[in-house]
Amino acid sequence: MELLRIFLFPLAALYGVVMRIRNKFFDWGLKKQVAFDRPVISVGNLCAGGSGKTPMTEYLIRLLDNRYKLATLSRGYKRKSKGFVVADDKSTVSTIGDEPLQFARKFPDVVVAVDENRRRGIRNLLGMKEAPAVILLDDAFQHRQVKPGLSILLTDYFTTYIHDQMLPLGMLREPVTGAKRAQAIVVTKSPRIFSPILRRQITQELNPAPYQQLFFSYVKYVGLEPLFPGIPAYPVQKRKPSAIFMMTGIANPSPMEEYLRSMSDELIMMTFPDHHDFSLQELAGIRQRFTDYHSREKIIVTTEKDAMRLQNSKAEDILKGLPLYYLLIEHEFHKEDKEKFDKMVMDFLSGFNLSTKKSSESENDPGNAE
Repeated sequence: MELLRIFLFPLAALYGVVMRIRNKFFDWGLKKQVAFDRPVISVGNLCAGGSGKTPMTEYLIRLLDNRYKLATLSRGYKRKSKGFVVADDKSTVSTIGDEPLQFARKFPDVVVAVDENRRRGIRNLLGMKEAPAVILLDDAFQHRQVKPGLSILLTDYFTTYIHDQMLPLGMLREPVTGAKRAQAIVVTKSPRIFSPILRRQITQELNPAPYQQLFFSYVKYVGLEPLFPGIPAYPVQKRKPSAIFMMTGIANPSPMEEYLRSMSDELIMMTFPDHHDFSLQELAGIRQRFTDYHSREKIIVTTEKDAMRLQNSKAEDILKGLPLYYLLIEHEFHKEDKEKFDKMVMDFLSGFNLSTKKSSESENDPGNAE
């Protein structure tokens, strides 16, 4: 392991230098940034995945969806399409990616779009007949061609960016000095019961600038949903399974692992790389492993993101009949942080002359015409 670190250290150092130069080019105006007159909120992180960007974006959607017409814009990681694509009822993981598909299915009133070029994507959204009032950029902290009005930086409680290192030695996509671009820093996946001493310690380590607000959040586990039709609901609150097979393709499965261990007598891990595209052979192997395992009551649990890649006819043909569920989670702030975070977002939006959904509906209602 030490030999590997010695080999990776110069690569990480070189990558860090390249990213510092790139950031300086943007800071000095040698590379162009574009700001828009419509509110753009960016959710991102310094590390390569696993900080909870998708639940954070969903939190913002729940906060704002009843008031404003929203759009989300993502790259659409691992999709097979190119350019600007807006989700519709025919969208799949191949056309828009797993996380955007999750947004589209959960929030039908939200315009869900993907584009590897965020600047072009925003212009296309603003050019729509019914343009969104607010645009949420998912995983866009390093996409500096766009200058968001509000930048929210996430960092994992278990490994804050202060304790991480540059790729490929660690998981950082840019040096920690990049955190200065954020107006808000959110420490995600903290314990639900959180010690004030730990809060102070992490605050001192991150040392936010005077213009930055620091918040702490945790993962709220909502429940298990059947993956395919015909699978009965599982009454988790009434009885615990004797064995859970945890099947995941996410960057950091540790918090989910900890939660599921508390739910069952035994947890069998089946982990794959982030955004993993399950092959038919792998799915057949999972079925065989599950079938061969002797237990009184056993279930398979996956993530909501993985469920997007498994809800297709080929996967269902192999996995049908199995008690397969996905775990619903939500991003929640600690009591002392929630009010301040929500106020920060609403104060930012109050600086724009935005029409609300209610006012738009009134304007379009002929009965309101004088």
